[in-house]
Amino acid sequence: MVIRDARPDELPAVGELRVRAYLAGGFLSPDSGYAPRLRALGTNSDGSVLVAIDAAEQAAASDAPGGGASTGRIVGTIMLVSWPHTGQVVSDPDEAEIRALAVAPGTQGRGIGRALLGAALERAARRGARSLVLSTQREMRAARRIYEQAGFARLPHRDWFPEPSTKLLVYGVRLDTRAPSVS
Repeated sequence: MVIRDARPDELPAVGELRVRAYLAGGFLSPDSGYAPRLRALGTNSDGSVLVAIDAAEQAAASDAPGGGASTGRIVGTIMLVSWPHTGQVVSDPDEAEIRALAVAPGTQGRGIGRALLGAALERAARRGARSLVLSTQREMRAARRIYEQAGFARLPHRDWFPEPSTKLLVYGVRLDTRAPSVS
């Protein structure tokens, strides 16, 4: 697997991957008003969109005639947002925020989410963020496990409601005191 910045021409596919993953996991209803926002995250250059590329497909594409015309299939994504473009849960300029971790349906359980999270943690630390926060749904158990294993802790005093019936749980981790690896 290769993790890199998404190219601008890939952002529509990244948005669709997010929506497909959230729908498949039962975290988004087909008629949700949030789907357009999920698709659009990162399209206005308000953060870094990272993608995980299936390395086997990328290697096969580079060995094919015309070598490298394809960059492989995007199998996951995460967005890192720094001050001042952060959202509801960020409390000061030393914090960065993770948004929209998503892994393509059918590829979960291969470490893609963990690798994307690790890349976002490293990038946030390199940019000087002292802590990293995120919002997640209670039902996103697999994602919450990955966050907790990476050292994130619940910040219940920051939980919030983007809609009256939707409570988002907030997690955070200090970057200036954590070990460099999440694996």
